[in-house]
Amino acid sequence: MRILLVEDNLPLAQSLTRALTQAGFAVDTMHNGSEADNVLRTQDYALTILDLGLPKLDGWEVLKRLRARRQRMPVLILTAHGSVEDRVRGLDLGADDYLPKPFDLSELEARARALIRRSHGLENPVLTCGPLRYDSVSRVFCIDGAALGLTPREHEVLEVLMLRGGKAVGKEALWEKIAGLDDQASADAVEIYIHRLRRKLDGRGVAIVTLRGLGYLLQAA
Repeated sequence: MRILLVEDNLPLAQSLTRALTQAGFAVDTMHNGSEADNVLRTQDYALTILDLGLPKLDGWEVLKRLRARRQRMPVLILTAHGSVEDRVRGLDLGADDYLPKPFDLSELEARARALIRRSHGLENPVLTCGPLRYDSVSRVFCIDGAALGLTPREHEVLEVLMLRGGKAVGKEALWEKIAGLDDQASADAVEIYIHRLRRKLDGRGVAIVTLRGLGYLLQAA
């Protein structure tokens, strides 16, 4: 899933970007609040991880503007100041979670996964569609107990479809959820990943169907 990381400490931003990428997220990274505000006006993310002490535009203002535009993506705040007053202010402005620095990377990853699940109305970390099972903690897809071998991009596409919970996703919307700003491919690449996934799921009790005018839908076969 595609997330936005906004952190002005360059070494920390690089470390977090590497860790989140290794955890399976597609990460766009910004280093000041003005850049973040601009990109949030045009891009769709599953989650924004937002530092508060940003140059040009602080995290409070970025969050305030985001919610004023009625954008509902979850926001996880990072800050060196863990006072109750700051936590209350952040939550009142529309933040969904709050993580004071320093923090453990595994906790950041776990909170990110939980916020994304909840934004889709899913509380259980294990999702199912027919015989297909997805553990969002280990990030492993299984069919009848056997792990499904997927490339990173195939995994991302299937994860989006699974999280949608029986709702169709258009090609362009699906691409926006998995592709970073620096990605050189186009949304047409989605068709390739869908074709490969269909071959791997063929005859195994779950299928990706195309609904004309609506997009792709994952359902039990």
